[in-house]
Amino acid sequence: MSASSATPPAPQNGASSMLPRRLVLGSTSRYRRELLQRLGLPFEVAAPEVDETPQPGEAPAALARRLALAKARAVARRHPDALVIGSDQVADLDGEPLGKPGDHARATDQLRRMRGRDVVFQTALAVVCEATGYVGQDLAPVHVRFRDLGDAEIERYLRAEQPYDCAGSAKSEGLGIALLESIGNDDPTALVGLPLIRTCRLLRAAGLQVP
Repeated sequence: MSASSATPPAPQNGASSMLPRRLVLGSTSRYRRELLQRLGLPFEVAAPEVDETPQPGEAPAALARRLALAKARAVARRHPDALVIGSDQVADLDGEPLGKPGDHARATDQLRRMRGRDVVFQTALAVVCEATGYVGQDLAPVHVRFRDLGDAEIERYLRAEQPYDCAGSAKSEGLGIALLESIGNDDPTALVGLPLIRTCRLLRAAGLQVP
């Protein structure tokens, strides 16, 4: 199956000629840190400290977009001279947002609900620089089909991988790939948590040379 892609909107303010001096990843996720390291750019890591509670009736894509921007802005306020990356991922099960399970029981419930079904992992991205006024956003939806998993399979997987810090309880870069029938998207790193194709696009738009 193929995934639709969002065309990145124009920045709210154009990138100025004053380039940011530092790059900061507004996330403590080791998965996003490992992905960003692929670009070979020096960067720092800062915790965004943002409340991730969904608003009443908030759609998964809207939730992911709001949190990605909130994380980037929260860190940018503390590092106004830096170019800050924020990202968030929410699993979309027929319009219901599924976040990080946090524990074994919730992960079991998530995987039981998703088995044999199509789920869209909404991975949102925001890049912000207070000094230049740059704000760029994008969304990378990933369409995933889960196998019709048995309870024993779910239990074996969770005991082996313990993916309690992953939205939707499935780490596709690890053993979680065995849970899936198919993946459809145009940015292969999006499902892991940071869509690098889109990240490079926004960083270039902000004035950073990549590569």
